[in-house]
Amino acid sequence: MTVIVIAGGLSHERDVSLRSGRRVAQALREVGCDVVEADVNADLVQLLRDTTDPVVVPLLHGGLGEDGAFREVLGVLGVPFVGADGAASRLTFDKSVATSVVRAAGLATPRQVALPHDIFRELGAPALMDSIGAQLGYPLMVKPSRGGSALGVTKVNSAAELPSALVAAYAYGPVAVIESYLEGLEIAVTVIDEGDGPVALPAVEILPESGVYDYESRYTAGTTRFLTPAELPDDVLDAASRLAVAAHVALGLRHISRIDMIVVDGVPVFFEGNVAPGMTETSLAPLAMEAAGRGVGEVVAALVAVAGR
Repeated sequence: MTVIVIAGGLSHERDVSLRSGRRVAQALREVGCDVVEADVNADLVQLLRDTTDPVVVPLLHGGLGEDGAFREVLGVLGVPFVGADGAASRLTFDKSVATSVVRAAGLATPRQVALPHDIFRELGAPALMDSIGAQLGYPLMVKPSRGGSALGVTKVNSAAELPSALVAAYAYGPVAVIESYLEGLEIAVTVIDEGDGPVALPAVEILPESGVYDYESRYTAGTTRFLTPAELPDDVLDAASRLAVAAHVALGLRHISRIDMIVVDGVPVFFEGNVAPGMTETSLAPLAMEAAGRGVGEVVAALVAVAGR
C-alpha cells in the first residue's frame, strides 16, 4: 500500500499541520513505508484515485482536519484512513458536545456553558455576566467551541474580563464555551488501538514556563518542560489512563486520540479530546510514544496497517 500523508489545509493551524506532516512522513519512510506527501488542493482527489491501495494519514489540524468533513469525503471516496471517522470527529471537535457526552458516560468534566455569538450580541454582555458568574464561579476558562492549539483561549478572573475573552473566542468560531477553571496539573494521555482495543500510553506532564499552555508554549521549543511519564502517584496515573480510554470509547474514536485532562486534588478531570494529535517536535503524542519505547514511524505504520485492512 501507499501511505498518503495529508497536511496543511487552510485553518489557523496550517503551519503546525505542515510540521506534523513532515515529521510523520519522514518517520514512516525510515521504517520502510512508501509515502506521498500532499496538501488539500484541487489535485488531491485525483491523486487519491490514481494511487494503488492508498491509506491516508490525515494530519490536518483545526476546522477542516478535525470537524469530520474531510474524513467524510475520504469515506465517500472509499479511501481508508487512520483516525476517527467523520461523525466521531465532528462530535469530539465541538467541545460543548464532547464534554456533555463524556459527562454522560460518568466521567469527570468541568461545569460548562455554551454561548453562541448571536445570543451574546442580542442579549448583551451585562445581562449575562452575573448569571454566568453565579453558576460557574470565577476564575473561568473561555474558549472557542470548535478549535485547537489553544487559539482564542483565555483565563478569566472576574466578570469585567469576560466580555473581551468572549470576543477573542468568537474570532475563531460562532460559539464560545465558558467552563469552570480547573486548578491543578495538566497532563495529556495518548490512546492508540492497533487492533486489540484502545491502550493508553504514558501520561505527559505539561509544565509551561509562562504558567499557561498557550499557542506559544505549545509550539516554541524550550518554552515548556514535559515529563514523561508524568511524576504522579501510580494510582493517579492509572486513573488517568482509565479516563483516557473511557473517553476515547465514549466519543466513538478509533486508532489514535489524545485526551487532555487536569489532575485536581489527585483526580483526573477530562477537558478536551483530540482526533488529530500534533506530531511536531514539541507535540505530546510523540513524547508518549517514545516513553512507551516506540518510535513515531513504528506506531503510525501499525495504525496504517489496521486502517488498511
